[in-house]
Amino acid sequence: MNPNPPASLLALDWGTSSARAYRLAAGGAVLDRREAPLGVMQLRAGQHAAALVSLLGDWAGERLPRIASGMIGSRQGWIEVPYVDCPADTVALVAGLRTTPGGEMAIVPGLVHRDGDGVPDVLRGEETQIVGAVPEGDEGILAVLPGTHSKWVRVESGRIVSFATFMTGELFALLVQHSILGRLAAPPAAEATLHHPVFADGVARGLACDGLTHAIFAARTRCLLGELAAEDVGDWLSGVLIGHEIAAARRWAGASIPLTTPVQIIGSHALVERYQVALSLADVRSAAGPPEAAARGLFRIARLAGMVP
Repeated sequence: MNPNPPASLLALDWGTSSARAYRLAAGGAVLDRREAPLGVMQLRAGQHAAALVSLLGDWAGERLPRIASGMIGSRQGWIEVPYVDCPADTVALVAGLRTTPGGEMAIVPGLVHRDGDGVPDVLRGEETQIVGAVPEGDEGILAVLPGTHSKWVRVESGRIVSFATFMTGELFALLVQHSILGRLAAPPAAEATLHHPVFADGVARGLACDGLTHAIFAARTRCLLGELAAEDVGDWLSGVLIGHEIAAARRWAGASIPLTTPVQIIGSHALVERYQVALSLADVRSAAGPPEAAARGLFRIARLAGMVP
């Protein structure tokens, strides 16, 4: 066995705040990875090619195909890659690939879905994680990709059928950093871990509440009356918001996915832990998705596109 297999693809998960690059072997295994704060919000028009060279470093000289997904294909990115309508499978994503003007790399399109009232919802980057995390043969899966904008996604037989976005992460940041609720909160310790009892109490309130703005105000009143420690405000608010998101997502999914089907959580370890705890409190089974889902998805798309053998 060759201990140092040759690379066959450079895959980039290029988002809003940061960019990750993966050097992948012929079978899709990750040989090496790099990350830099070169997200699209840190770049101006005309800076993307230089940012790519900076991110790749000495990989930039390797004559390998390159493929990227995420906000790099948005209106604020390198080029705007048109959305593909749902339902969409990997073949549809390959058909929507676009190449940067200088031929530097191919970019995966995002997806658009309209709800029953015709209101559009969009995602970019998560479609690639789904491709990398969900086996194509599964008949019906409900996945959640937590983050700044959490995405709940219905997948049927390898097709992304529909999805719904919840601004949970962004709302949490706004509340803690810019609202009166955050003024009483103490910053978490450098090595802070999830305070399960406090988080669970917040989840219970979020699952049961009818009015979110009323529910979250208790972060202030409980702090004022000594019922919630300043250092626990963040975990409690996080629990309320995630609990409310889960309750809304279950209503959105309705009867389309059996309750016995585990929700697949695709994301970072810290967020997966929070959602596993919250889903268990909602009596919903869950399972953590595979690591490096974006890299796995990019390889599958590139292979179907004929970029790699």
